[in-house]
Amino acid sequence: MSGRSLEFGEALVSEGERGYWYRVIPALGVVILFSAIAKAALTLADSGLLLEAVLDLLLVGSVGTVVLYIGVWLPNTSIRAEFYPRILCWVAGGIVVMGIVLGLRVLHPGVTVQFTFGTQAVLLAIGSIAGLGIGIHEAQALIRADALAVQNEELKRTEQRLEEAVTQLEASNEQLEQFAAAASHDLQEPLRMVTSYLQLLERRYGDDLDEDCTEFLEFAVDGAERMDAMIDGLLEYSRVDTQGDSFDAVDLDAVLEDVCTDLQFKIEETDATITRESLPTVEGDGRQLRQVFQNLVSNALEYSGDESPRVHVSAEREGVEGAWTISVRDEGVGIDPDEAHRVFGVFQRLHSADEQEGSGIGLALCERIVERHGGDIWVDSEPGEGSTFRFTLPPRGEGPDASAPGIVSQRGESNAHSERNSRQND
Repeated sequence: MSGRSLEFGEALVSEGERGYWYRVIPALGVVILFSAIAKAALTLADSGLLLEAVLDLLLVGSVGTVVLYIGVWLPNTSIRAEFYPRILCWVAGGIVVMGIVLGLRVLHPGVTVQFTFGTQAVLLAIGSIAGLGIGIHEAQALIRADALAVQNEELKRTEQRLEEAVTQLEASNEQLEQFAAAASHDLQEPLRMVTSYLQLLERRYGDDLDEDCTEFLEFAVDGAERMDAMIDGLLEYSRVDTQGDSFDAVDLDAVLEDVCTDLQFKIEETDATITRESLPTVEGDGRQLRQVFQNLVSNALEYSGDESPRVHVSAEREGVEGAWTISVRDEGVGIDPDEAHRVFGVFQRLHSADEQEGSGIGLALCERIVERHGGDIWVDSEPGEGSTFRFTLPPRGEGPDASAPGIVSQRGESNAHSERNSRQND
């Protein structure tokens, strides 16, 4: 019986008139045997055949060890159990192919079974490996898809809860604004009556009152006026979002000029010096932005200490199309950094009403206005070294030429002198 070579993938044996052929389908791990004549004996007398059979059994045993390892490994992975048969099918296919060697030698002990990996065999092997990889990848992809679906569902529920919370918050804010407006309006009427009668008493009987009574009456009138200012501030604060004007182009240079005009008396009284660089034109609510400058400049004049106030207003842009940062710097008493966050609270004061005037709501109003414009406001300060209040405005409109920022100076003394000359000329 002469030796024959079998090409893996074809597995065809032909001996004379008797034909045996084996079709191997490694992808499914199934061997189908068609035989016209059965050959029934197993002869392992030849020690060479016995040695080859032992080596083949060792090879199959190694594959079995791999299968056992996979059996332990699979449950510890994220691959679901329903994908195990598909993966094990490919492994089992390899075991069956190893068994083909034994089967052929059992049926044909005189035939040398040698696999010469031809093109078809290589393609089948590549297909088997690719199939295994695709199967595992598909299993993991489905697992990831399921996990993603769960995450998406949870995200939808979170978004729904967030929308509900935002709706409730908006409703709560609206109710709060309505309450603040109503309370402010209802408080103003009786307060104005109290103030009016106190002032009437002062005018009619001021000369007949002793020194203590006059002082008490002054305290009462002053307290009523401060309370009226606080109510006005609270009312203004509650209306920032609901009664603000529509956004339009706002020339901040013109806004600051108007603010300095409004504060002219205080500038002259304190002998203040206000310098400013060219400010940009932005898009916003001109009336509200004027309130921001009014409060910041007024505070800079108020908290100047014993020296004449020196205030500098500037603007800086982040990049070519970035946000504008407006700065109002003074050389006054400064603020403790640990207390800086308090200055933007409603009715939060770092000094008593006896030390400094004001309603305690101006900076809170500034913060709300800046936030309405999509910006932020903060303060950098150290005690005794002055404060710099900064606020940002979105990149809208055109700004000044950064290469040549003009410096404009306004001094109380010179302005007062100019005003006196103007009156004399008249």
